[in-house]
Amino acid sequence: MKQLIIAVILLISTATFSQDTIRMMQYNLLNYGVYDSYCTTANNNLSMKDSCLRTIIKYIKPDIFTANEIDANVTIHKHLLDSCLNVDGITYYKKCSYSNLNTTSTLTNQLFYNSNKLCFFSQVNLSTSVRDINIYTLYYKAADLSNTHDTAFITRIVVDLKAGSAASDESERATETNTLMGYIIANGIKGNYAVGGDFNVYSNTETCFQNLINPSDTNFRFNDPVNMLGDWHDNSQYVNLHSQSTHTSSGCAASGGLDDRFDFILISNYLKTGSKHFQYIPGSYTTVGQDGNHFNQALNSGTNSSAPDSVIRALYNMSDHLPITLEFRVDQTVGIHDINTLPFNLVFKNPVNGNMDLTLLTSGKGKFILTITNLLGQQLFSKMIDAVGSIVNATLPTSNFNKGIYLLKLTDAKNNSIVKKFVKE
Repeated sequence: MKQLIIAVILLISTATFSQDTIRMMQYNLLNYGVYDSYCTTANNNLSMKDSCLRTIIKYIKPDIFTANEIDANVTIHKHLLDSCLNVDGITYYKKCSYSNLNTTSTLTNQLFYNSNKLCFFSQVNLSTSVRDINIYTLYYKAADLSNTHDTAFITRIVVDLKAGSAASDESERATETNTLMGYIIANGIKGNYAVGGDFNVYSNTETCFQNLINPSDTNFRFNDPVNMLGDWHDNSQYVNLHSQSTHTSSGCAASGGLDDRFDFILISNYLKTGSKHFQYIPGSYTTVGQDGNHFNQALNSGTNSSAPDSVIRALYNMSDHLPITLEFRVDQTVGIHDINTLPFNLVFKNPVNGNMDLTLLTSGKGKFILTITNLLGQQLFSKMIDAVGSIVNATLPTSNFNKGIYLLKLTDAKNNSIVKKFVKE
């Protein structure tokens, strides 16, 4: 029986898509929608920030836009979507769910995405003593998805680590990334993963950064796309990567000029090699607005020809950080599951007429969760299965589903999962 199970599990599924490019953008928005003693209605006015961010978004045109330092208010998240992204005839941007498990934090993260190219699949929020860590998974929306019935997934992790140079701050940052890597490794998560945000880190030797690039299990390591590791703080060797501060005078923005590499997007081995159909495009990693000639200076000091003048002004007025962008190539051949090496699998007739009859094959006993979602990421059905033998038969109520493509996900107790597509006729 085990030989039969292994034979069924080692299935290869491929499909053909046209090639595409996905542009990712990471940006600390500096107290967007937050007013306090140093970020006031005068120096951090929301209408002014909206105008600046619209200019920046129109220039960069991101497909995936992740942001730090948004007010802990779901209304402000919606305001950003409606006032800065879906403007001037654009309607295709969507956002993920609001998250603030640590209710003492006034600052939250968010992911916005181009729904013409991508669909939301899932979101996991990890709580820390500082701010949430958010794990968003999207899948590629090819023009011929209805014919090929397959897609590829990409997961974007957003962090906003503890600020400060004290030993206690470094220790807190280390705890945060240890929480993230502990979750990833414990759940055996491998694939197209990118982690980014405001790391508030001064050197790659800090434990928080080492947790990401040299984890206990190297299968889960993250890579610096530009391979520029070192002591970034106040070091002219890294002028093209310094992302903070755009100001030399203090107020809402921090002072000090551009002398820190605080903002990052790191990528998994899969994204580096393209082995799961999303691949980093070498040379695409950019610190937007950084021309390499403003070391310890304000962004708007003198001339800066790295972007149009209107964009440089917007970057200066918007935040004390600069955005980070990079691009990924989506391979022509993509698939939901290339090789399933997990000790369980699902077998069912596809396409599906009426209800779905399926068989769960497993090499051991255990509890599983079955879920069905549509291509908008909406969960339509969930069921727990308690496998007491190697073969479990089940019937899922799909007779009332509309015709179309759906995703069937099976997850075990360790949060390992497989995803299969099916067509409802």
